[in-house]
Amino acid sequence: MKVLNLIRDFELQKVKESESVKKYSDRLLSISNKVRLLGSELNDSRIVEKLLVTVPEKFEATITTLENTKDLSKISLVKILNTLQEQEQRRSMRQEGVIEGALHVKHQDNNRPDAKCSKCNQLGHEVVICKVKGQVQEVDAQVADQEEED
Repeated sequence: MKVLNLIRDFELQKVKESESVKKYSDRLLSISNKVRLLGSELNDSRIVEKLLVTVPEKFEATITTLENTKDLSKISLVKILNTLQEQEQRRSMRQEGVIEGALHVKHQDNNRPDAKCSKCNQLGHEVVICKVKGQVQEVDAQVADQEEED
């Protein structure tokens, strides 16, 4: 009876939207291992099939590529997991790159032709990136140093 409940639990598993491939596969493998401990068999090919059917749509291109280049009935569980995790890591790295790129562009917005600096009253930049601002601070520091020496 426990085996049937575990197999039903396995069949009902769905990946959560924010869940990683690793966490989802760990859940499936945990159920599979419990079934095996009770003496029944849950083949790796069934786990592969379950993964391919239930992973989010963002992996569709990867799965299609695998279908076109390999015999999915003979592909190993390890190969599928590695492929999906690699795709997930690449997607994550790209998203981080987009965020870094967005921050870089935001910083460049301070260098606009129509902006007027309130420090040096010149067009083309803002106070945040004013070169004169740094020079004024250096001059102020030198004046302060000279006053201390006198």
